[in-house]
Amino acid sequence: MQRVDNWVTRFEEGVIAFLMAAMTIVSFTQVVARYGFNSGWTGALEFTRILFAWLILFGMSYGVKIGAHLGVDAVIRLFPRSAFRVFAVFGALCGILYAVILLSADWLQLLGIDAKGGAIEYWSKMYKIGIGLDDLRYPELIQEMFGTKERVQRWIAYLILPIGLALFAFRCAQAAWQIIKGEREMMIASHEAEELVAENKDVLKD
Repeated sequence: MQRVDNWVTRFEEGVIAFLMAAMTIVSFTQVVARYGFNSGWTGALEFTRILFAWLILFGMSYGVKIGAHLGVDAVIRLFPRSAFRVFAVFGALCGILYAVILLSADWLQLLGIDAKGGAIEYWSKMYKIGIGLDDLRYPELIQEMFGTKERVQRWIAYLILPIGLALFAFRCAQAAWQIIKGEREMMIASHEAEELVAENKDVLKD
């Protein structure tokens, strides 16, 4: 399990670092091209928007890993320690349920709930249709070498939907198990603001 966790962590950190670097480079070069040479890349805005969406969905799972998501725990901390742990595990299980429903809601019909579809089905439709993005196009060299369509397919951009939600479900399941074992207290970082205030309370005095 630890080996899987290490692999997923390296994967998340590598992709997040790449996305941030790519967004920075594309945005910077676009500004230079536009204001310095009165030129630019037509698909730059759409490309950075897609990268930002990927960053959010990758960061969603990584935030659970490092406990960066903020939350409120004022009420559940009034309960005994054993009850507090039950609520913490319940919160992690809700995260798993949220991710699984968004991945595919078809199974809810077994419970009598009229729901269907999800990220997997939506991505599959985009893959079968093969519709392209609005402004993002393959370079002419790629089109000639591989005989691809002019516009980049939407399914490539939307691939993050099932991947991001699956990673989020994995991280929530991992958090639930760590809470049960007593390795972590909660899935959220509820006291981050209080800790920052305590750490910097003497800054203004200086």
